[in-house]
Amino acid sequence: MGTAGGGAAALRLPGLHGYAAEFSPYWPGRVACAAAQYYGIAGCGTLAVLEQNEAGIVLLRSFDWNDGLFDVTWSENNEHVLITSSGDGSLQIWDIAKTKGPLQVYKEHTQEAYSVDWSQTRGEQLVVSGSWDQTAKLWDPAVGKSLRTFKGHEGVIYSTVWSPHIPGCFASASGDQTLRVWDVKAPGVKLVIPAHQAEILSCDWCKYDENLLVTGAVDCSLKGWDLRNIRQPVFVLLGHTYAIRRVKFSPFHATLLASCSYDFTVRFWDFSKRNPLLETVEHHTEFTCGLDLSLHNRGQV
Repeated sequence: MGTAGGGAAALRLPGLHGYAAEFSPYWPGRVACAAAQYYGIAGCGTLAVLEQNEAGIVLLRSFDWNDGLFDVTWSENNEHVLITSSGDGSLQIWDIAKTKGPLQVYKEHTQEAYSVDWSQTRGEQLVVSGSWDQTAKLWDPAVGKSLRTFKGHEGVIYSTVWSPHIPGCFASASGDQTLRVWDVKAPGVKLVIPAHQAEILSCDWCKYDENLLVTGAVDCSLKGWDLRNIRQPVFVLLGHTYAIRRVKFSPFHATLLASCSYDFTVRFWDFSKRNPLLETVEHHTEFTCGLDLSLHNRGQV
């Protein structure tokens, strides 16, 4: 866990590779990490909950699962609850106030569940998951089965992300080279954007503009998309030398974003500037897969 422009604190989890990192929306300095053994190809997974204090980063809690964990999302209505997604196609609900878990397991996806996200728009408790089985599924954590399955992608789904602005609206990014936008109340897909000529591994919504999304792809580029006019990207950011694994917009600045890549780097961008690359951070010695920006501490990544 580092600070943009500042020092980095590190904690090693021997034998595990991190796939996702998510700051708690409740606790400043608390991060959940989804991890897997052997690069997720074989072995088990671990949910690690970390906390940063004066002494550095400490391991607060850890829970093991019998397959690799690839993504994690915090509950928006309970500060102790998390959901992870796993290589066996299942989602796990964990309560970090308890020593054992999970509380519940949902297994409907038929291949790796690679992505999970909890809706941030108030008044709805909805979770979306995306899988290598080419489907996205809608869940209410209080209901024991999925509410709906979304089909349309012709490749692996790598990323599913709720709109922070529009209730019941989410985006998905896929190996079929498209970014898609869905409305949980509408049949079929709302919008299909042929965003790259390569697999798209990540997408995110701008926190300040309900029409703006960013995609990160195997072609090493980041592209911005205005949903009102999808013929051309709003911006293209180049600099990474390998596939971009995750991209996130800043919660504090409308034009700032961060990306991480298989080139071992984390990069910070301001797409409004003529030279948009602000900083390249080279702390990691392996593929950099997970990334998040704190809602509480400006500059904490």
